Amino acid sequence: MKKIANIGSLLKKTYRTYNTKLLHLLQQKGFTDLRPSFLEVLLYICEQDGPSIKSIGLSCNLKKQTMTGHLNELEKRNYIIRKTSELDKREQKIYLTEYGESFRFNLYESVNELENQMLDILGEVELDRIELLLVNLYNKLTSQTG
Repeated sequence: MKKIANIGSLLKKTYRTYNTKLLHLLQQKGFTDLRPSFLEVLLYICEQDGPSIKSIGLSCNLKKQTMTGHLNELEKRNYIIRKTSELDKREQKIYLTEYGESFRFNLYESVNELENQMLDILGEVELDRIELLLVNLYNKLTSQTG
């Protein structure tokens, strides 16, 4: 049990450190109104073309109430806009605003900067190995039932 608890703790610390560094880089680029909890949601929206609220929630593993709060805040801060789906009028799709598109460019630039820092620290082989291990762990954990 100690090993599993330690792995979980290290993953959480690594995730928080990464988010803190990413948020700091984005703040330096003028995006000072973001909270760490917005980053995963925004990253998903930036990588998709008009995702549904449900797909964002599933991908980010967030409850509907939390998703609604995040999207309300991001809309208020002019990062996103909601539009009714043309295929299903009951569904809303999320799109980046012009300001959100500017954020996307700066986000990708910041992520590349962090990746280069990690490459300097670990090297490409080690970083690739870590990614492969984490993908494998995640896939196996999420494929288990019950």
